[in-house]
Amino acid sequence: MKKSLSIQLLLLLIILSFGCAGLSKNIQVSSLAQKKRHHEIIQILQRDVDRQEKLSSFQLYLLSGAYYEVRDYENMLKTTDLLDKQIARGDTRVYGSDLSVYPGIFRGYAYLDQGDYEKAVKVASEAYAILNRAGGESNFFYRSQLIDIASIMGVAHANMNHNNEADHYIDILQNIDIRESILGPEKFIAIARIHMARKQYQQALSAVRNAEAKVSGLVTVFYDQTFQELPRFFILTKCLYETGQIQEAREGYDQLLKHPQIKQVGGLYWPVLLDRAKIARAEGQDKTAEALLREAVDVIEKQRSSITSEAGRIGYVGDKQAVYQELITLLIAGNRPADAFEYVERAKGRALVDLLASQKNIAIHARNVGQITITFNELAKAEKKLSVINDPGSKQDSDRTRGVVIALKKELAFQAPEFTSLVSVTGTPVSEIRDRLAEDETLIEYYASDRDWFVFVLKRDGITAKKLGPLDLDKDVRDFRAALTNPASSDYMYYSRDLYRKIVDPIAGQLKSTKLTIVPHGPLHYLPFGTLSSDEGYLIDRAHIRVLQTASVLKFLKSRTRERNPTILIMGNPNLGDPKYDLKYAQDEAQAIARIMPKATLLLRDEAKASFINQNAGPFNMIHFAAHAIFDPDDPLSSALLLAKDSASDGWLRAGDIYNLNLNADLVTLSACETALGKITKGDDVVGFTRGFLYAGAGSIISTLWKVDDQATKDLMLDFYTKLLTMEKGEALRQAQLNTKKKYAHPFYWASFQLTGNTK
Repeated sequence: MKKSLSIQLLLLLIILSFGCAGLSKNIQVSSLAQKKRHHEIIQILQRDVDRQEKLSSFQLYLLSGAYYEVRDYENMLKTTDLLDKQIARGDTRVYGSDLSVYPGIFRGYAYLDQGDYEKAVKVASEAYAILNRAGGESNFFYRSQLIDIASIMGVAHANMNHNNEADHYIDILQNIDIRESILGPEKFIAIARIHMARKQYQQALSAVRNAEAKVSGLVTVFYDQTFQELPRFFILTKCLYETGQIQEAREGYDQLLKHPQIKQVGGLYWPVLLDRAKIARAEGQDKTAEALLREAVDVIEKQRSSITSEAGRIGYVGDKQAVYQELITLLIAGNRPADAFEYVERAKGRALVDLLASQKNIAIHARNVGQITITFNELAKAEKKLSVINDPGSKQDSDRTRGVVIALKKELAFQAPEFTSLVSVTGTPVSEIRDRLAEDETLIEYYASDRDWFVFVLKRDGITAKKLGPLDLDKDVRDFRAALTNPASSDYMYYSRDLYRKIVDPIAGQLKSTKLTIVPHGPLHYLPFGTLSSDEGYLIDRAHIRVLQTASVLKFLKSRTRERNPTILIMGNPNLGDPKYDLKYAQDEAQAIARIMPKATLLLRDEAKASFINQNAGPFNMIHFAAHAIFDPDDPLSSALLLAKDSASDGWLRAGDIYNLNLNADLVTLSACETALGKITKGDDVVGFTRGFLYAGAGSIISTLWKVDDQATKDLMLDFYTKLLTMEKGEALRQAQLNTKKKYAHPFYWASFQLTGNTK
């Protein structure tokens, strides 16, 4: 892995000035850095830090660089903080170079690797300001440091689609004087990275070839093939592939795959496997393609959180879901629906793990929490050790650590299977899902690969898959929802029939069941399936429907014996401090439900507090919220039910907080606005309220797809709870919706509600 040019040159000048035989620690660690022996640098200098010995800025700079090179971001950032403090004491210069700019450069590259582009821009901007205050545009170190900063800024802006800003940093790089040949490769590689991030592969190819021309003039004794050439060669090969030069790209990818260290650079390894598989498939080598894609999936799933590496710094941040899409498409084309279905579920699990990676509070619902916590922490340490780039001679240690990771994952999955599903990708065999379906139940799962849509139909007696073709369901669902949420419009009937024709009619012959379980994908998460219609009427007229985020969640659904007189907690019309947010009918609804249910705890206005949920919701058999909610599509875990605040809480019951609750509720009803919505990812489990409540222990959730009508919702909910005393949940909701439909014909009034979880 190549360190920034200014770092390389600084180390080179030190060694040339003092000689490799020098005895000082600076010379020793500088020599180790030139030889890429980063773990030895860490061993030497971290021991001094642990002993609280004073390190110079130069030594801390070397230690930060070593931690970055092995991708130990946590320790890199800690060491960079120490470097900041040492610089603040006035220890800023070494051998003519100002070290003040390096904390920003290190942090910028780290944030870039991790995909946190806003932070990368922020710290690189601060480094840029320091560099400009120091001046010295003609100084060699100034120009080499400027290349680093412009590279970070350009790639970050390009990945955020800030094209004007990205162009600005390309211009800065183009104008940097490279009279010294050693600056040439860095300048042109930086330009190539920015073009790659914008998918401008022809321009990137021209830039990387300019870099190649400059490399030939360097003293190659200081140029490490593994850590310096791998990223540059990847850029070249990727650009050849994307510009249609397939033969050259094939040869390049084959070279990369043969490289002894490629497997240690995970962020490059899986994109290489993916593109090489695409080439193999285009050449009719499906078996080769499948093997490459399975290997890519394994690489991606070895880590709980997103793979971060030099790929981010390069500018090519691949979409991990593309690997699953390619493999699923290949398996369906080969008439292997069961294998394809399992990878669909793994793809959705991958998306959920990625989205929850930053979630700190996920309660462990198991008896032996202490032991599970120990296992989880040991797994995190082992995966961290495995994820760093090890020395070439440490294969035996790497294999041993990989074995430890596999063993710990198995142990964790046995101890706490549902918790494990949130922090690690866990595959579920089709047979296990099929066995959890009722005899008269049909599961329908949709999956999109780019514009191609597929549908799986799973029953107790088997599974089939069908390609629906290229469909623009984003637009179709958006138009349908616009018509549905306008009670004055009758346009919804056109879209209702059109969508039925596209996504239900091709499998209609297999839908004889009166119980349908639907697992949507992408925009279909926003679709009220009960409103889809044919000549036989609405889908809800002939079947009761439940919706799941993934089929695999079936194995985690809580099944409880129905209490004859269930206890229910009802939170109604919380006081939000502004009369315009008052919900008169929600309060009437809450009071009326309390009269229906014999053992109700009713909390209205100031008593309907979020802190009560956090502290006291556990024992209730049912929980009902008649309140406002807000949906944050950019940060779905911050979506919240708005309850009354007090000294213990701001009143927001956030989706992320729900994962830390411990509930015994057979049913949670969210009679609020847009509570079924969540962030749609490319994977694509929806992380909203429903998944959180299921994990917290709820048997099922009733939620809404749009801002509901207050009066109609009251009528529907009263009917539902009345029927719930004698019916299963799924049928009680369906009958309540059908009755509301008789009074309010437009689907706006009755179709928003959907059931997730157990129907009984």
